[in-house]
Amino acid sequence: MLTTLRRALSSNPSSKLEQEVARKISKTLLNSGAESLQTMPSLLSSLNSQTVQLVLSNHTLTPETCLNFFYFIKKNYQKPDLRAYITMISKLYRSRKPDKLQKSQKFDEMRNLVNCVAVDGDLSVPVTVIASLVEGACNESKCNRDKFMEKFFDILFRVYADNKMFGEALEVFEHMAKKGLHLDERSCLIYLLALRRGGQVDSCLRFFRRMVDLNVEVTVYSLTILLDGLCNRGEVEVGRKLMEEAAAKGVKANVVTYNAFIEGYFKILDLGGVKEILKLMEKEGVASNVVTYTLLIHGFSNVGKVEDAQRVFDEMREKRIEADVYVYTSIISCNCRSGKVKRALALFDEMTDKGLIPNARTYGALIHGVCKAGQMEAAQMLVNEMQSKGIDLNPVIFNTLIDGYCESGMVDEALRLQFVMEKKGLESDVFAYNSIASGLCKLNRKDEAKGLLFAMVERGVSPNTMSFTTLIDIYCKEGNFVEAKRVFQEMEEKGNVPNIITYNALIDGYSKRENMKEAHKLKNELENRGLIPDVYTYTSLIHGECIDGKVDRALKLFNEMPHRGLVPNVVTYTALISGLSKVGKSLEAFKLYDEMKEGGITPDDTVYSLLVGSLHSANV
Repeated sequence: MLTTLRRALSSNPSSKLEQEVARKISKTLLNSGAESLQTMPSLLSSLNSQTVQLVLSNHTLTPETCLNFFYFIKKNYQKPDLRAYITMISKLYRSRKPDKLQKSQKFDEMRNLVNCVAVDGDLSVPVTVIASLVEGACNESKCNRDKFMEKFFDILFRVYADNKMFGEALEVFEHMAKKGLHLDERSCLIYLLALRRGGQVDSCLRFFRRMVDLNVEVTVYSLTILLDGLCNRGEVEVGRKLMEEAAAKGVKANVVTYNAFIEGYFKILDLGGVKEILKLMEKEGVASNVVTYTLLIHGFSNVGKVEDAQRVFDEMREKRIEADVYVYTSIISCNCRSGKVKRALALFDEMTDKGLIPNARTYGALIHGVCKAGQMEAAQMLVNEMQSKGIDLNPVIFNTLIDGYCESGMVDEALRLQFVMEKKGLESDVFAYNSIASGLCKLNRKDEAKGLLFAMVERGVSPNTMSFTTLIDIYCKEGNFVEAKRVFQEMEEKGNVPNIITYNALIDGYSKRENMKEAHKLKNELENRGLIPDVYTYTSLIHGECIDGKVDRALKLFNEMPHRGLVPNVVTYTALISGLSKVGKSLEAFKLYDEMKEGGITPDDTVYSLLVGSLHSANV
């Protein structure tokens, strides 16, 4: 390729034959256009790169005529070389006379040709070679060299950026800087944006620093692109320092900049940082926009600050800032997460009354709320409504409904929904399988649950910690500890880390089978792994010790719970009262009963029966 270019750049004059062929082609183009060349195969058989160059350089031909010829030969005969591309681009640039190619059209054509050069591997050469060809084109056409070079390399820089050819773009940028060509801030903005979208935040930061070093104009827009990237990956303080540096140079942050920091601070759960940014906005006189309020409502909702989210929503109303569908979706989701389904439904009605059209996320948030509240009829009504509006169910909503039906004990309805989902071409994921398997277990349909999880693996869906835990729990309840241990081992081998629920399943299984040695061994193991025993762990151990008749050990475990910050529940009390009753310790049993009631825990009928039984045992 470089050898060919050197030949192209040499000063060897064109042969008389090449000049004659070029003259005839030019005459044909002037008289009848490029398509008429189809009838002149003998003339075109003599076509070579030098002939093409002579035709494109002909000053009597308009840019439109040359462009038609360029595309004609490209399509029917030979691929133009790099010199031909640059000559054609030069001709489009220097054209000042009005013709069919208006200014915007000419720019589009120039950009299209530069793009062809950028993406064609056969035309890939160092930027210095391109610069030599551009200078040659300037000499031939006698156009303003510096202006054309600035325009050409600016377009090339943008095109490389758009095609994510970041190394090539940077090479062009450095060449322009070295040659003293004007570096356009808007083009630098395009490059920064391309880097940001490509996740190359470090390159973004280096390039921004280079812009500053070269005294390229830096605006709030280029600054914000960089800060958004830094905030997105949690480097909020680095971003704050940069913002302060820019402010000292007269580049003031705008609402988009501050929004990036608000989102960044929420991402690292730094609510103090969010508060600082809001104070800074107020100090600088930057008003919050609808995006700011959306981020605040969504952020407070995610960290469980429902009242703060509602306060922000109310403030937005007071300031007469119209909430859009995204704001309403965020506040609806917030209320649903906190169990305020009625409030969420009221907001949904308010939103539709304002003429706002709910989207799939809005319906998804509401459906999640009503499913969580066990209102499956309401969920189905919402599904019907969204489908009547042309919004189809997505995998997230299907999973929400499946989980809702399973939690409500309607597993067969969940299975039916899974079938519908798969008929629509949507594959069930591990979440759907886990929900159904868990639902089947609650209905004591353990064999079906196992079969479902085995089928899941056969269909290529990888089990996760919850899948393995469900299987372990089934085997423990069946008393098949060999299989439970095997699954536990397989789980670890496949990189799934056991959690407290996994250990609780094993501890509960061993406790109910009176194998307390193994149960306590597992408790020690989970603690060594950095896991913390919860109420379920202690309740299982207390129950096991009581079954084994070791009530004193059970009481020791019970008394250990407050020191761990754990509050016994009704199951814990019932297990211990049962153990005490069986060994005739009615006084201790009644003492626990009183303590239970004082703690606001309502005893059930089982507790009363146990207490009566303890009195009988004591009398005997």
